[in-house]
Amino acid sequence: MLHPIPSLDQVRLREALTVFLDHVMPVCAQIDYRLVGTGAALLHGVSLPAADIDILVRKRHDADAFGSALSSFRCLEAPAWLTQAKQYYGKWEVNGVELEISTVEVTSEADTAECFGRGPWEHFALLTCGRYAVPTVTLELRLLTELSRNRADRYRPLVRFMQVHGCDLDYVRRGFVAAGLPPIMRDDVLNQLAFGCA
Repeated sequence: MLHPIPSLDQVRLREALTVFLDHVMPVCAQIDYRLVGTGAALLHGVSLPAADIDILVRKRHDADAFGSALSSFRCLEAPAWLTQAKQYYGKWEVNGVELEISTVEVTSEADTAECFGRGPWEHFALLTCGRYAVPTVTLELRLLTELSRNRADRYRPLVRFMQVHGCDLDYVRRGFVAAGLPPIMRDDVLNQLAFGCA
């Protein structure tokens, strides 16, 4: 999957997310979903490079229902099964922003991954976006994802934000172990977080 050049800020995120929710909630309010990806970090208030909005759903028919509710928007990729990614995935343009809706169909009981297992469904916050309370994965999950991808331009702003605003340091430690991240990276990030997180 090719991603657009990062150009999304908090204002554009909120505008596009509100338009999305205005269209899907009247008919899809019962669908359990999560805001994941860099858009989740933006909604938490972290300033970092972001390009699109990622919505995670549990079932393929949930993605189809959201897609049907977005029928008035340009569909960039019709929902389809991506074998290698183990995702049922579709993409739309909403308010000039690419919005992706997908499942991630990896069997796991882990709670330290952002898009599969128990993680996104148990570790989230309800964040205000207009008149909506958006279930958004925690920054701890976002941090673990970006560290696993070694995307310093994403994880460094997360670390700085968490130093000021706090985090669940025990959970982050557990996530490091589960992800098998290098000890040097682990120690560096944990030392930075130790002064701001409990």
